[in-house]
Amino acid sequence: MIPMDKLSGIEERYREIEEELAKPEVYSDYHKYSALAKEKAEIEPIVEKFRRYKEVLGRIEESKAIIEEEDDDELVELAKEELKELEDEKERLEREIKILLLPKDPNDEKNIFLEIRAAAGGEEAALFAADLFRMYSRYAERKGWKVQILDANVTGRGGFKEVIALIEGKGAYSRLKYEVGVHRVQRVPETESGGRIHTSTATVAVLPEVEEAEVEIRPEDLKIEVFRASGPGGQHVNVTDSAVRITHIPTGIVVQCQDERSQHKNREKAMRVLRAKLKEMMERQRQEEIAQERRKQVGTGERSEKIRTYNFPQNRVTDHRIGLTLYRLEDILDGDLDEIIDALVAHDQAERLKRMGEEERGGKSGHS
Repeated sequence: MIPMDKLSGIEERYREIEEELAKPEVYSDYHKYSALAKEKAEIEPIVEKFRRYKEVLGRIEESKAIIEEEDDDELVELAKEELKELEDEKERLEREIKILLLPKDPNDEKNIFLEIRAAAGGEEAALFAADLFRMYSRYAERKGWKVQILDANVTGRGGFKEVIALIEGKGAYSRLKYEVGVHRVQRVPETESGGRIHTSTATVAVLPEVEEAEVEIRPEDLKIEVFRASGPGGQHVNVTDSAVRITHIPTGIVVQCQDERSQHKNREKAMRVLRAKLKEMMERQRQEEIAQERRKQVGTGERSEKIRTYNFPQNRVTDHRIGLTLYRLEDILDGDLDEIIDALVAHDQAERLKRMGEEERGGKSGHS
């Protein structure tokens, strides 16, 4: 069942907003108009589905009445066929409406900090970390997002011991939050002359960007160091002390940024990374406190879990959390990630709907 009263309330609010937006005094007030237009856009998909749902319910009643009251066999048969189609649509709309009513993740629309680190496997792990970074960069390109490397530790063969990047774009967190964890590669390494298949791993972390007001950082808790940038980056590298390293003394978190020529810009970006890391630490502590009460969601697992395997000899990518296997490794490593991410989103929604149903049933039995 879907909450008809709640949906009626949302529809009523939608009508109120439409009336408000039509008023000249609201139209001339930019801030009020844009706030109302944003709210309208957010609830519009729910209202559209709810209106169609009510229409379907009405037509179901009409079809049932024809079946019960008509003597014309042909008309009754047509009504039965339509009734089956309408019942299927009703079920589909109920599922879609429930998904639309699920609480939104407040971080979904935010920019992210992407961190990829080579783990087990030495130089081959670093090369795999570079492959993963390219995969996410190509995916961001497809989405029209902007990618900027903030800090990188590059190996002699062009791999990454670690790379931290800022990805700016609408909905970046909503799509990439499911990538957190250990990624595993199985292939014959460039570094291996014997032709044996090796297994290497890299870890991926995805942190939503945090507003200044969300995390309080006291200046006296910071140790700020400047040093000369190193690695690729053109002639300006190693000329000035533009790179910045910030240590948050109470937690021991260290961040650094060296992609800009300006020390001031590097410091500003390093502070953005620090805020995100501190918020993640606070969130993780909060999650640990309630972990006993709540079933773990897909995408929030520990980084020690192997979430995905990229098997080169079999041209195969397997996401272990949902048992999805695709045989188009090259396309996926070229940033064609939507099929995997869509499946993860659908699985997450199904788990949340299931949990919501369990909570509703628990609530009802508690009141009986």
